[in-house]
Amino acid sequence: MLRLHFIPGTSAMAPHAALAEAGATYTLVRVAADEYAPRPLEYVELNPWGQVPTLEDDDLVLTEASGIMLHIADRFPEATLAPPIGSRDRSDLYVWLAYLSTTVQQVFMRWFYPDRFTADVAAAPSVHALAESELRRHLAWIDSRLAERVWLVGDEHTGADMYLFMLTWWGRKLDPPARRAANLGTHFDRMRERPSVTTMLLEQGLIHPPDRA
Repeated sequence: MLRLHFIPGTSAMAPHAALAEAGATYTLVRVAADEYAPRPLEYVELNPWGQVPTLEDDDLVLTEASGIMLHIADRFPEATLAPPIGSRDRSDLYVWLAYLSTTVQQVFMRWFYPDRFTADVAAAPSVHALAESELRRHLAWIDSRLAERVWLVGDEHTGADMYLFMLTWWGRKLDPPARRAANLGTHFDRMRERPSVTTMLLEQGLIHPPDRA
């Protein structure tokens, strides 16, 4: 039994899309989203940090989005969310997922929540501004890499592309939005057309069905 604990629009987006891409049967469990209120005890027992996502796969509990992505790729190899183990492309996938999750995502956290990264309330705007400057550099570099390829890894889409879609989505409130970068925008649009991504956005309530648009 697969159960994905999520909050809409968070780093649960990529694992959610991966589950949909794999054609997996899964249950979604929405976690209380109030950042100032403690998580329910039963959730903290699964994830002591109270963060999302958390994936339950029977008695296995996984708590890091990039790790969950690799687990789903290995659990459903027919979905080709990851290149073959031992291949050069597989190693590239590891690097991209590590970079996107531990570097770019963490800069986004400082941009979204600058007050969490300083004890001086007055310094929060500076933390935010510095994070935005760093984001611009990272996004420009990713855009330059996409100038010479369709997907981040090899010739097929992988979990890394779903992770990048999620981060580009987060960057929609940058001025200008992240997707305004030519190659990043093309990649975003290409991913947005995948049925699995549409399923994720609908199930998280991030978009509405056409008849409710």
